[in-house]
Amino acid sequence: MRTRIVRRLLTPLLAATALAAAVLTPAGTASADVPGTASLAAATTVGIHNTYDQAAYPYLADALDAGASMVELDSWFNVFTHKWNVSHGNPLGDDNNCVAATTAAGLHGGDRDQDLGACLDDIRLWLGAHPGHPPVVIKLELKAGFDATIGMGPAALDSYVAQHLGDIVFRPADLLAKAGGGAYPDLDTAARAGNWPSRAALAGKVILEVIPGTVEESNPFDHLWTDVEYAGHLRDLAAAGTLGSAQIFPSVLGAAAGDPRTRYADAGLRPWFVVFDGDAATYLGGIDTSWYDTNHYLLVMTDAQNVAPALDDTAPPVDQARARVAQLAAAHASVVSCDWRGLTTVLPEVLPRG
Repeated sequence: MRTRIVRRLLTPLLAATALAAAVLTPAGTASADVPGTASLAAATTVGIHNTYDQAAYPYLADALDAGASMVELDSWFNVFTHKWNVSHGNPLGDDNNCVAATTAAGLHGGDRDQDLGACLDDIRLWLGAHPGHPPVVIKLELKAGFDATIGMGPAALDSYVAQHLGDIVFRPADLLAKAGGGAYPDLDTAARAGNWPSRAALAGKVILEVIPGTVEESNPFDHLWTDVEYAGHLRDLAAAGTLGSAQIFPSVLGAAAGDPRTRYADAGLRPWFVVFDGDAATYLGGIDTSWYDTNHYLLVMTDAQNVAPALDDTAPPVDQARARVAQLAAAHASVVSCDWRGLTTVLPEVLPRG
């Protein structure tokens, strides 16, 4: 009887101790829970919102130095230069922490406020200087969308990305390719078959996702948003047998219950979405996020700090930030997006998804 009573009293204490140990485990130790053989879709990593902002980091490379597994770039098509600018609110200029580096030694100095090409070059150079580094997600928000009428549509962006990143991009065609030869018919079929490579196989690689921009969404004259336009682009390339030129995965933007791809009236677009991006608090407010994990879709959860109880936007206590990342990993996030720029023991974390 005494043994039973002691066990009953100790059980809650032991559980609490185990939870505390999990929360306080160093980031490097947590990473060991996800072996390199695990699929990209089987892990949860941490990324930084609006990484290009000089208030976030003096230089874009600083975010990668800090351990961020996702960087976010806001971009605008420039009707005059036909380049892609990077800024939060200036459609005709650059306001960012990217530099025109030509070697890794130049990533932490020189003139900032460069275009998207320089930002992509910075990432490529940084990865080249860190061989074997785990894959990095590049999130592109096209603030005003595409404008194919001036030659700045999806194909132009593909060419631009390929010019600056070369063979380090994991492309939609790569997800379709079967190990024994042949290919799956669309991204949805490939993802549900679990065809994502392992994180080890993607070392040194980048995966680009693109979302509609806030200006585009508020423009009453824009009836072809980025997600629809790029998904249609993928479908057309696949039909023409030229999908290999595509560099980007379009995201379904906005947390919603069920399969949010049903919002697309053209059902033929739906199989070309396997990346989803939305507010973490909304996802945790009653949405069955296990659906994303079961189907091996990538799920980016934004504003991690706003899940109740809310945390500090930029510098919460490390134990609280780690607990939040663990909470969202258990809720099937692939990427936890936040503004915790200085938490260099949190940003490198890699946790088992689910």
